Amino acid sequence: MTAIIRQFLKLEAASGVLLIIAAILALIMANTPLQGIYQQFLNIPIAVKISVLDIDKPFLLWINDGLMAIFFLVVGLEVKRELIEGSLAGRDKAIFPVVAAVGGMLLPALVYLFFNFNDEIARQGWAIPAATDIAFALGIMALLGKRVPTELKVFLLALAIIDDLGVIIIIALFYTKSVSIMALGLAMLSLLVLIWMNWRKVENTSAYLVVGVILWVCILKSGIHATLAGVIVGFLIPLKGGQNNSPSEQLEHLLHPWVAYLILPLFAFANAGIQLDGVTLTNLASALPIGVALGLLIGKPTGIFLFSWLALKLGVAKLPAKINLKQIFAVSVLCGIGFTMSIFIASLAFEGLDNFSTYARLGILIGSTLAAILGLLLLNSVLPKKPISTKADNQAG
Repeated sequence: MTAIIRQFLKLEAASGVLLIIAAILALIMANTPLQGIYQQFLNIPIAVKISVLDIDKPFLLWINDGLMAIFFLVVGLEVKRELIEGSLAGRDKAIFPVVAAVGGMLLPALVYLFFNFNDEIARQGWAIPAATDIAFALGIMALLGKRVPTELKVFLLALAIIDDLGVIIIIALFYTKSVSIMALGLAMLSLLVLIWMNWRKVENTSAYLVVGVILWVCILKSGIHATLAGVIVGFLIPLKGGQNNSPSEQLEHLLHPWVAYLILPLFAFANAGIQLDGVTLTNLASALPIGVALGLLIGKPTGIFLFSWLALKLGVAKLPAKINLKQIFAVSVLCGIGFTMSIFIASLAFEGLDNFSTYARLGILIGSTLAAILGLLLLNSVLPKKPISTKADNQAG
């Protein structure tokens, strides 16, 4: 299990670098003569029509609704693995990052609402700073190499995974505009088929993916955000099969490179291209971008650390071995990197409202950048100055 986590962390670190490059490239293209090419790329029409089924969307929405469902499928696989046999297995292991994640979603939303409560439209973005970007956060942490204890990496991984799960629930409950009863009924039927397959211990992941695509289409047509289908399928693919086989882990290993090296960078490229024409310092200091930026930079670490501290003081949870509260605080600041997930929520909250979307994304970029820099500096100051020698390293040597 340690080897699996180590491999995952390395992969996410590499993905973080690609995310940064993709975001910078998008910003350059959106604000230079290349803007036309950038917009044409995002608006490439892609249609799928089979009998009465007709899905016609620009490439941007196929990325946000389709490819991101694959990302959430991997999140579902990760969460299930961590709950059953990983860093979240058992109450004592799970409660600390769970409590921290709750605080890390609640306080940023309150900070945002403090600045934007009186604006009915801006209020819709309350969940934007509640998200943490796993790839970016782990990518920044990876810059400190073996000085970072494995336990601290696992805490960040578990917290971010729970955070993603919470965001998915928020999307399903608060960012669904209208519901088609017929499509929802077909989605429930698809879900029952998946549950039956899991109960019968079907190990063929292809079968789950076929039913999962049907579930995705039904949820998409129902009006609920289709990425929810990815998490559902991830939870229902068996972790354990016959002859020490793990269908869940096999699929996770297969999809991770595609998610890390293609889907997330492509999502960043498609959504980070903010046009800065007309953006002024006065507008940047307005309630919307300030609420987002401070929600990420102040609300996120305050919520995570405060709830963690209270859980320890009340005896609800125990501090993981080999890490201390100073390190927990540094990680909580790093969790203010919302980027991918925050942009995703902003695209839903302000769909069709370009002005609001632009300033929300600017707030995300500002808050996430400052959180990354401050988090790295804090980690560098609280971690051991020499690399930590692990058992795996000794064996390798």
